[in-house]
Amino acid sequence: MKLHELKPAPGSKKTSKRLGRGTGSGLGRNSGKGEKGQKSRSGGGVRLGFEGGQMPLYRRVPKRGFTNIHRKEYAILNLDRLNIFENGVEVTEQVLLKKKLISDLKNGVKILAKGELERSLSIKVSKFSQAAKEKIEAAGGKVEVI
Repeated sequence: MKLHELKPAPGSKKTSKRLGRGTGSGLGRNSGKGEKGQKSRSGGGVRLGFEGGQMPLYRRVPKRGFTNIHRKEYAILNLDRLNIFENGVEVTEQVLLKKKLISDLKNGVKILAKGELERSLSIKVSKFSQAAKEKIEAAGGKVEVI
């Protein structure tokens, strides 16, 4: 087989409807939209969620809960990801960003205790879980909340 002999699989190519090309085509005059009415007009139709004047579902369903506008969101990082650093290195939020361990600082970084830490590091970030603090100190490292 050569490049010039390639053909699409049978039935995979379908010709599009050619609307408004005369009555002989079967889709002339009204272009398959029927007679008159909102949906036959250019730009016609109803918006998403419209139920013909009935109270739409998104307004019938009661609203629940609450969104705290002062909520702080942290970039999270597990302990085992910190094993890429050498012993005694000072790890800050900027260093983590530069090494691409986190993609966005958000409101700071929180270290979680998943995995084991095999290095003694000095870590300075916004938050630590209690278990992560204990694991870092057990590995001979230092913890500092900034």
